[in-house]
Amino acid sequence: MNLNLLNLFVAVAETNSFTEAARRVGLPKSSVSRGVARLEASLGTQLLHRTTRHVSLSTAGLALYERTASLLDSLSKAVGTLPERTEEPSGVLRLTAPHDFGATFLPEVLARFIVRYPQVRIDCRLTNRQVDMVAEGFDVALRASGGKLADSSLRMRRLGTIDLQLFASPSYLARRGAPRTPEDLAQHDLIVYRGLKHLGELGLTEKNAHVLADDMVFLREAAKAGAGIAPLPSFLALADLTTGQLVRVLPRYSQSSTTLTLLHPRAQHVPRKVSAFRDFLIDYLQARPLSAGPGAS
Repeated sequence: MNLNLLNLFVAVAETNSFTEAARRVGLPKSSVSRGVARLEASLGTQLLHRTTRHVSLSTAGLALYERTASLLDSLSKAVGTLPERTEEPSGVLRLTAPHDFGATFLPEVLARFIVRYPQVRIDCRLTNRQVDMVAEGFDVALRASGGKLADSSLRMRRLGTIDLQLFASPSYLARRGAPRTPEDLAQHDLIVYRGLKHLGELGLTEKNAHVLADDMVFLREAAKAGAGIAPLPSFLALADLTTGQLVRVLPRYSQSSTTLTLLHPRAQHVPRKVSAFRDFLIDYLQARPLSAGPGAS
């Protein structure tokens, strides 16, 4: 059934007038009359009794009105309150990110974002698992990956590079001394991220790790506790470097290990909440680049 025609019929039934109904829906009276006639033809029954002075419902028309008017009103209200129908971004933004990056970097970003866009609510899932964005209903994914995008159903935006630098606690360096060359690292306790591929030239591998883990936040805390020397993303160690809980080791060394990317499902019309978050994050990282590492100690 054509809902537009049904809407015209309801307008006539509630006003008892084609003229008033036309005024309500913003169409010519002739269009309303033709629309109701088409609805009657499609149903094979007369819905209205028409005279030169009065319009009234037939028995079938009254039954149709009673069964559909409230449903049309509910449908109209439901559509009218859909997110993204206004220029202001709104609705729930479902976001996923790696645990270490999300737990340390995203809180400030999201706090600033929701101040600017108060109609957006955040549903954030932190996991090191590579989620299926479309199947699991995520709007945005942040990933640390230098590879090409294999899933053609997604769009990718590169946001910046993530640098790895070497850090240790003052207590560890006081106990073991600071390495002066990369070769000296072989004599030290090393805290290594499982799957690390970019620091082999310094001798930091899974085989010679004294502590091996799959979470960068854990590696940072282990380094702060004095367990050894750890390669960490510069943004992850910056606050502890400022407070003196971590010290830069071999300060001339810095390795751009991976690229931070933002992914979202392909769509003819990107939701405003997604484009707003993407643009906000780009501006944020231009002011605070991830690759702006701490200075030498």
